[in-house]
Amino acid sequence: MNKEEELIRKKSPVNIRNKKASFEYFFIETFTAGIVLTGTEIKSIRLGKASLVDTYCTIMNGEMWVKGMNISPYFYGSYNNHDMKRDRKLLLTKREIQKLESATKQTGYTIVPLLVFIDPKGRAKMDIALCKGKKVFDKRQTLKEKEDRREMDRVMKNARGL
Repeated sequence: MNKEEELIRKKSPVNIRNKKASFEYFFIETFTAGIVLTGTEIKSIRLGKASLVDTYCTIMNGEMWVKGMNISPYFYGSYNNHDMKRDRKLLLTKREIQKLESATKQTGYTIVPLLVFIDPKGRAKMDIALCKGKKVFDKRQTLKEKEDRREMDRVMKNARGL
């Protein structure tokens, strides 16, 4: 991901993250995909009413689908509202889908959604990653590194204050 793409994600009014993913998986490669949504779904996402908890991606018939993504019903939607946890299609190129499909056939690899954001043109996009699951000792190492960073930040903050 280059600096320009990073800036777009930071400026987006909506940043719905899968915080658990970085703790559970090593990210091998990331992709950005469009999401096929209905009218009330995009309105709910723009209000930040979505969740990526327990969400995963699958490939069926040469198409990428996200399963388990929760988008809350739009308050003003009336009878036109959407199902909260329906499967939603992701838009990727055929080459990217084939690459991900061949990679996920290996044991231990999966595709996990990382972030939902709104691009400058107003479309909902999703960052997905090809991931390999972490073992218990890897998770302990991640927690230790996080604790060390916090400790160093605290010490540096105290040193500047003196």
